[in-house]
Amino acid sequence: MTEDRYQQGLEKLKELTLSGDENPTGEMDIGEGFKDIAPDLSKYVVEFAFGEIYSRPGLDNKQKVLTTITALVAQGKPQIEMHIKTGLNVGLTPDEIVGCIMHLIPYTGFPSVLNALTVAKKVFAERGVSVTLPDDN
Repeated sequence: MTEDRYQQGLEKLKELTLSGDENPTGEMDIGEGFKDIAPDLSKYVVEFAFGEIYSRPGLDNKQKVLTTITALVAQGKPQIEMHIKTGLNVGLTPDEIVGCIMHLIPYTGFPSVLNALTVAKKVFAERGVSVTLPDDN
């Protein structure tokens, strides 16, 4: 059963990162950098986060990633960068990502939103995408 969850997790990762079999995690850091002190961390991330949670029915990949971005903005976690990249991979537009982050101002505060927008701006520049600004700005 664990092997099935692990394989399911790898398949979900490939779906989210648009990566092939040679590198199913794409840009996602799933704990590979901790093999020297916690060699089973990436197995847990793949099995649980992606084999169990991200594989659950009820939300599509866009909704799941947008929910993840929201949680990471609220917590001020650096993993937001890879999830903004994943959001673009699954079809979220820069406008949707920025709209989500801006919507969080009254809930998370300006510092969290400013930090998240700084990361989004960096990712958008790397990807060569931009936000569509309204005419009145």
